[in-house]
Amino acid sequence: MQNKILSHVQIQHKIRRIAYQIYETNVSEKKIIIAGIVGGGLNFAKKLQAVLKDITTAEIVLCKVMMDKKNPIKSGVTMSIPESEYKNKSVVLVDDVLNSGTTLIYGVHHFLKTPLKQLKTAVLVNRNHKKYPVKADFKGISLSTSLQEHVIVEFKAKNDAVYLGE
Repeated sequence: MQNKILSHVQIQHKIRRIAYQIYETNVSEKKIIIAGIVGGGLNFAKKLQAVLKDITTAEIVLCKVMMDKKNPIKSGVTMSIPESEYKNKSVVLVDDVLNSGTTLIYGVHHFLKTPLKQLKTAVLVNRNHKKYPVKADFKGISLSTSLQEHVIVEFKAKNDAVYLGE
């Protein structure tokens, strides 16, 4: 059984609000790197990038963050852009759901190997089941859920939705 917890319109509002928070945090930047974790994070990052392009003159660079989410230690983390593109820049690491924190912490760890101006994290849904000390700087909604419940984020043309299922 699935319960819809965010509708398309609600998600669009949250994307816009998070984009403005990112802009306000980076108001003096000429370039902002939006690093989306492949999967839902990359889809969310693309939506943030589109809104940011409307509200700032800064160059908004989309970066794909690739890893095996089930075994990030073994697979490692790779980027779609060279390190020189994000070195000494402001980076926002984006995922759709912050669950245990594993994916975000390995993404953060990768970026910490390079000098950055600043590193922030953004998620659409923040669940409170963290295994690692990682937080979302920008979040759409926080949910207290049971471990048996699953958050499903669907990014579909004009029909985005977030569901809570078992």
